[in-house]
Amino acid sequence: MANKKQNNKKRLFVKEENAIILDYLSLGYVNEKLTNFKRKPIAQAIGCDKFTLLELIPKPNANIEIHEKVYIGSGKRDKIKTVKKLQYENLTATSRVEIEYAIKEIIENDEEKYVTFFNNAEPLSTRLHKLELIPGIGKKTMWALLEARKEKPFESYEDIKTRVPALPDPVTMIANRVLQELNTGTVKKGKKKYYLFTQIPYERMKEYHKDDKRNGKKHHRNNNRR
Repeated sequence: MANKKQNNKKRLFVKEENAIILDYLSLGYVNEKLTNFKRKPIAQAIGCDKFTLLELIPKPNANIEIHEKVYIGSGKRDKIKTVKKLQYENLTATSRVEIEYAIKEIIENDEEKYVTFFNNAEPLSTRLHKLELIPGIGKKTMWALLEARKEKPFESYEDIKTRVPALPDPVTMIANRVLQELNTGTVKKGKKKYYLFTQIPYERMKEYHKDDKRNGKKHHRNNNRR
């Protein structure tokens, strides 16, 4: 049974290939029990695919800079020795400042992926659409997006802004949603309980699947009534 749970956890966790450095601590975290001689460098970073927060141990003599993109995949790494997940509440003050800039950069550099989201996003239930989970998108803007993409799929961020004036900054709006999902300090209720762009915490998977099944049953009942 334990092995089955571990395998499920592995399948749910998408490994990141690249990450952007949010903070680099040449002497590691402050720890009064350790002398400067024993402290080792640590970097905090965010993954470029699912925005996974990460703690990285650099290789000896590796030159690491804030906002640098580093390879952390399963192949040969130039600068990073080990990778492990990091909780949002453990981000340093510098990481909390840098994270919004890093998220926006990731979204800007992967335009096709996020424009595809606007083209393909579907309803979560009869009352709630995935597009409505993006901060700043209400019913009126949602319908404007749906009508515009029905005529022709969006081709770029600029195309979205031009054809749907109520959506002036898609990159910032998606970035705000990503920050909501990453922030473990916010209560995950209502629209905030869904995960569009980040990893679903393993401890919340059962609850998440229950909501999906519940919404699916409601959708099925409403279709039968028609």
